[in-house]
Amino acid sequence: MAETTIQHDLVVKLEPQDGYLAAQDRIRFPQPVAAHESELTFTLNAGMVPVVDPPARLVASDRYLQEPATFIRYTVILPKGAPGLTLRYQGRLAQRPADTERSAPVEDLFTAGHIGPEGVYLSGASHWFPRIDNGLVSFSLEVDLPTGWTAVSQGKRSVGESRSARSVDRWVEDQPQDDIMLVANRFHVYQRDTRHAGAYAFLLRPERALAHRYLEATARYVDLYTRLIGPYPYAKFALVENFRETGYGFPSFTLLGSRVIRLPFIIHTSYPHEILHNWWGNGVYVDYASGNWSEGLTAYLADYLIREERGQGVEYRRSALQKYRNYVGQEQDFALGEFRAKHGEASEAVGYNKALMFFHMLRRRLGERVFIDGLRRFYTEQRFRVAGYSDLQAAFEAESGLELQQDFDQWVSRVGAPTLHVRDVHVRETAGGYQLTARLEQSQDDPAYRLQVPVAVQLEGRDDGLRHELLMSEKNLEVNLTFPTRPIRFAVDPEFDLFRRLDTAEIPPALGELFGSDQALFVLPAAAPDTLREAYRGLVSRFGAGRVITDTNAEPLPADRPVWILGWENRHRAALAHEFLAEDVSFEPQGVRIHGELRDRDEECVVLVARRDRGESAALAWIGCENPEAFAGLARKLPHYSKYGYLSFAGSEPANVLKGQWRVSASPLNVTLRPTPDNHPLRLEQRRSLIDTIDAP
Repeated sequence: MAETTIQHDLVVKLEPQDGYLAAQDRIRFPQPVAAHESELTFTLNAGMVPVVDPPARLVASDRYLQEPATFIRYTVILPKGAPGLTLRYQGRLAQRPADTERSAPVEDLFTAGHIGPEGVYLSGASHWFPRIDNGLVSFSLEVDLPTGWTAVSQGKRSVGESRSARSVDRWVEDQPQDDIMLVANRFHVYQRDTRHAGAYAFLLRPERALAHRYLEATARYVDLYTRLIGPYPYAKFALVENFRETGYGFPSFTLLGSRVIRLPFIIHTSYPHEILHNWWGNGVYVDYASGNWSEGLTAYLADYLIREERGQGVEYRRSALQKYRNYVGQEQDFALGEFRAKHGEASEAVGYNKALMFFHMLRRRLGERVFIDGLRRFYTEQRFRVAGYSDLQAAFEAESGLELQQDFDQWVSRVGAPTLHVRDVHVRETAGGYQLTARLEQSQDDPAYRLQVPVAVQLEGRDDGLRHELLMSEKNLEVNLTFPTRPIRFAVDPEFDLFRRLDTAEIPPALGELFGSDQALFVLPAAAPDTLREAYRGLVSRFGAGRVITDTNAEPLPADRPVWILGWENRHRAALAHEFLAEDVSFEPQGVRIHGELRDRDEECVVLVARRDRGESAALAWIGCENPEAFAGLARKLPHYSKYGYLSFAGSEPANVLKGQWRVSASPLNVTLRPTPDNHPLRLEQRRSLIDTIDAP
C-alpha cells in the first residue's frame, strides 16, 4: 500500500489542560484487501493505547525510538475482503525533544508533538495518527476542543460549532498528503475570500490591522504564483501564530512565532517563501532519494524573485555566491543531488544557493518563456506526486526541445564549482574598427564545465555596456570580439549570473568570512573591565572553534586566518584605522564615525570587518561594545548578518540600527582598458524581471 492513497476519517477529542488525546480513525483502503486474511502494519505514538474493531485483530507490537518521538509498530490481521478498519486510541504523547522539525530553524526547543494549555502542535513525526507504510493519505478531521479553542489543519475548513461547552472544527483534504497536521489554540480568526483560495489569519490576540496585512499579502502572492506556475493546489492559505518561536511551512498554512510575524520585513520575505512551498514541496512532493530540489527552486522564485523585481537581483546573486565561498570548502562540499535539508551554513549554501543559481542559469539558457513553460509543465504533470531532478529535466527538455543531461549532470550530480580568470586582454585598431582579444581560463583542479559565460564591453562614447554570451566547454577559451568604436572596459560575468567560486577581490569583506572558518584567532582586551572581558569571552564561546589570546600577547596577528579583535580597549584597535581609510571610517574618543555619522560607544555596539591590505589576507573583524547585557543578543544575531561589513546595534536586546556592505573597488574579472575622466563603474541596462515576463503580452 506504500504507493497508494489511504483515507483517514478522524474524530479527535483534545484536553489541552491534561495533555490528553482520544481519537477514532476509520481507515479506508483504495481497494479491499485480498481474498484471504492479510497483515497490515502501522505505527502509533507509544503513549497511545489502541484497539481495533472486530473482525480485525491486533496481534503484535514492537517498540521503537525515532527522535523526537517513541512509537510502537503494530500488526493487524485483516479479514479477507476488508475495505478498511476502525481504530480507537487514547493517551498522552511519549516523546523526546528535538532541535528542529521539518526544514526550518527554531530558536527554542520544540517537539514533533505537544498537547498542553499553551497550545497544541501535532505532526506526523510524533506518530499521533496511525501511519501505514509511510504512504500518502487523504483525510477528514473533526476536532473536539474546550470552548474558545480552534483547530487548524490542511485543506478546507468547515465552520466551527459549539456543542455543550465544547468547540468542534472540521477540516477536509481530498488531495494526497504526506502528513496530517493538527494545531490548536485560543485563536482570533480573520478571513477573506480571494480569487484563488480562502485567506486566513489565526492570531493569539486580536490584531485586525496585522491580520489585514497578512490577508492582503496572501491574496497578492497566491495570485502571483498562480499566474507564474499554475492553479493554487489548496482551498486556503493561513497564517497561524504559534506559541513557540517557529518558522514552519505546511500544506495550506504556515506556523510562525509571535515575534516573527511582527517583524516588518517578514511579510515580503519569508512569508511568500512559505506560500510558494504549496506548489514546490507541498504541491509537488520531493523525491529525497535524488535530492531536495524544492528549497532551491522556492528560494529562487520567492526570495530571489522579489529582490529581482526591486532591481536587486545582482546583489542577491553575489551574496548567494559569497555565502558559498565563505562556508563551503573542499571538505564541506557535496553534490546538489545529495542535499536533503538544511543543517548548517554549508548545507544551506549548497542546497539553497547553488540550487537557485542552477535554476537561474537554466532560465538564462532556455529563455524566459520556455523556462516558465517548463515550470508549468513540471507542476501540471507532477502535482501531488513525488518528483525529482529527473522529472524537472524531462519537463524542461519537453518544452525547449534541448538535451539537458550535461547541465543536470554537472550542476546536480557533480561536486564543486568552476573558478574563472581572464588574462591577456588587448585591444587593437583594425581597418573596420577595433578588435578585443582575451583568454578565459577555468582554473579549478577538476575538469572543465560547460559554461554560457556572460561578458560585457563598454565602448568609448557610450554610457551603457554591451552584453555578449560566450560558450566555454574547455579549460581555456580564446576571446575575439570586434566593435565599431574603441572598447574601454571588459568584464566577465559582471552580474554574477554563473555559479562559480568567487575571487576574494570580487566581494567585500564581510562577517561570513569569519563565521565560515574554524581556525579563527580571538584577541581579548586585557585592559577591559572584568565584566566586559568575561562578556567577550562568552561571545567567543558562541562563535565556535578557534584560538583565544589577549592583546598582551606579543606575537603578530596572522594573515592566513580570520582574526577577531574585541573591545574598545584592545591594543590592536589602533592598527585597524588604516584598513578603513578608504571606507570613510575613523575612530574617535567618543566612538567611531562611519560615512560621516558618529556611532557613540556608550550607546551602540559596533562591528567592522576588513581584509588586511585590501588583498588576499584573511578577514579581520572588530567588535566594540560597552553594554554587557547586549552580548547574548549579539551572539544570537550576528550570524544572521553574515553578508555585511559594518553593523551597529543599540540597547540591550540589541536592535540593529545600521548595516551595510563595503564597496568593491576592483575585480580581476573587470578590466579597464582605457581610464576615463569620471572613472564610473561599468553600467548595464537593467534586465526585465521574470514577473514582467508573466504579465507581458
